[in-house]
Amino acid sequence: MKAKSLFRGPWAIILLAALLLVLIVNLTGSGDSSSEVRTATLVKYLDEGRVKEIVFVEGDQEMQATLDDDTEVRAKWLGDQGSRLVAQAEREVRAGDLETYNVEVPRTSLLTQFLLGFLPVLLLIGVFIYIFLRFQGGGGGVMKFAKSKAKLMTKDTPQTTFSDVAGCDEAIEELGEIKEFLSEPAKFQAVGAKIPKGVLLYGPPGTGKTLLARAVAGEAGVPFYSISGSDFVEMFVGVGASRVRDLFEQAKENAPAIVFIDEIDAVGRHRGTGMGGGHDEREQTLNQLLVEMDGFDVRGGVILIAATNRPDVLDPALLRPGRFDRQIGVEAPDLKGRETILKVHARGKPIGPDVDLNAVARRTPGFSGADLANVLNEAALLTARSNEKIITDASLDEAIDRVMAGPQKRTRLMNEHERLVTAYHEGGHALVAAALPQSDPVHKITILPRGRALGYTMVLPEEDKYSQTRAELQDKLAYMLGGRAAEELVFHNPTTGAGNDIEKATGLARAMVTQYGMSERVGAVKLGSDNSQPFLGAGAGMGHTRDYSERVAAIVDEEVGALLTHAHQEAFDILAENRDVLDALVLELMDRETLDKAEVARIFEPLRRREVRPAWTGSDTRVPSDVPPVEVPESASTPDPEPEGLTVGPDQGPDAEPPSTEEPTP
Repeated sequence: MKAKSLFRGPWAIILLAALLLVLIVNLTGSGDSSSEVRTATLVKYLDEGRVKEIVFVEGDQEMQATLDDDTEVRAKWLGDQGSRLVAQAEREVRAGDLETYNVEVPRTSLLTQFLLGFLPVLLLIGVFIYIFLRFQGGGGGVMKFAKSKAKLMTKDTPQTTFSDVAGCDEAIEELGEIKEFLSEPAKFQAVGAKIPKGVLLYGPPGTGKTLLARAVAGEAGVPFYSISGSDFVEMFVGVGASRVRDLFEQAKENAPAIVFIDEIDAVGRHRGTGMGGGHDEREQTLNQLLVEMDGFDVRGGVILIAATNRPDVLDPALLRPGRFDRQIGVEAPDLKGRETILKVHARGKPIGPDVDLNAVARRTPGFSGADLANVLNEAALLTARSNEKIITDASLDEAIDRVMAGPQKRTRLMNEHERLVTAYHEGGHALVAAALPQSDPVHKITILPRGRALGYTMVLPEEDKYSQTRAELQDKLAYMLGGRAAEELVFHNPTTGAGNDIEKATGLARAMVTQYGMSERVGAVKLGSDNSQPFLGAGAGMGHTRDYSERVAAIVDEEVGALLTHAHQEAFDILAENRDVLDALVLELMDRETLDKAEVARIFEPLRRREVRPAWTGSDTRVPSDVPPVEVPESASTPDPEPEGLTVGPDQGPDAEPPSTEEPTP
């Protein structure tokens, strides 16, 4: 039997139990048939001459006596009684009343001494051997701790191909070139081209970076090693660097091969920014990674693919040409990409004939691929929960709401006053958005509690947008404060429900002043800089640097306040002008609780809408030109692939926000 099986099986428990049993038996002795009596009784027997022989046990302070009738008794003594009792026994022996006496000092058996002396040591050795065998993880000894933990994709691994990936055509094209190089390297070498040594996939969470890497593994047909960046980080110095070396050695031996490191920011962050200086374990691991990336042969066929959500914190030496030559952004999909992703995840699901995936794509602006997969999965779960066989448009609509705002709180019961406040709050948002010319159309209003919200209003733009004008941002500010204005107009006393609206509106107004240059007094100036250190965190107070004076800070606060005050007043005036429409909307909400786009449009037919805002350049000296922009020839224009008539999600630019879900909390 192998030692490994011995310590992993039941033999270790059996051996330990046997040793404990022997120890207990030796400690407790083989048993005693004598009866215990009081010390005074045994002394009386000794005085009366009724004791035949007696033994004094020193260590236990016990007397073991045999009486004249061969009865065995025992008793204890305390303190100095032993000396007096021994002296008395000597007198009784001389007097002939006692045959003999003896004094014993108990001695522990050799087995007991061995167990008491070596059992703890044996237990420690056994525990050490057990941990040692568990630590080696199935072979290779303890030195396997420094080996790479990369997983090698085999033919038995479920394959993912590029047909399972959608919504990121540019990334697929770039990675498809790597597949082509591995299969036909002579095609590139003939024209002197060198394949990139490393490819960095970056983008928001859930956009499909890891899925793309799995597709490359399924398409390439070469050894594919997959590992997480956190697998390199250990508390023991030198382990991470050793794992990096072992990983690339394995890849070189099986070249051509692909190495994929997920979440590389765990090991590839800026050096010298941690509290521990520049010699900590993580930085040594990064140094080894830099050496390996710049050291292996380009024509050796070893390509490194990495994924991260934070490319801004990666070390510049890692991103330079010669290491990560190609950086591919994997962003949230546009309308066409969302529809394609929905089609991919709809495979194998019983989609009803009333479901239009293009319409679903338009109702899911800003959703990533993971979000869209979750929508279809939630729709399937809701269908199964209701004992239906076909996924309908109603179940998809409910699934979208669950993903955006959480499940509906059916057990949260609000009184009529709270429902009325919520209806006016959401109605204020919707009416202000509909009355402003450059605001996004209202898609849905509900006063049903969902997630943390007591109700929400969904506004979606009519087309994918990647930038916003100052007028559009002003309309958005007024829309955000429409709920607060409605509470003030109707109930004369606002509630805490507008807290989230005020927070978002303040952030947007401050960005307009300090980032976008949309303030006359401040001008087109970028105020403040973000020099955050990746290990210090935003909470350390060192992430944002204010590079402007107190006077400018006061001006910024005044401009932010002016934007919010103007938007607040504008929303209040719009609601006051359209009070009859607001009341009609509230009555419908109280009756039906949820209104869709068509129902909202019908109620807003008599709405008195605002005119387009005047031109703004930020200065009286910069007068807008009366000459219109040039007309783009039809041959140079980009065709619009999107059919008209339905609404789609908000802008996908860097300042894009998902549809707001206001949360009135009376």
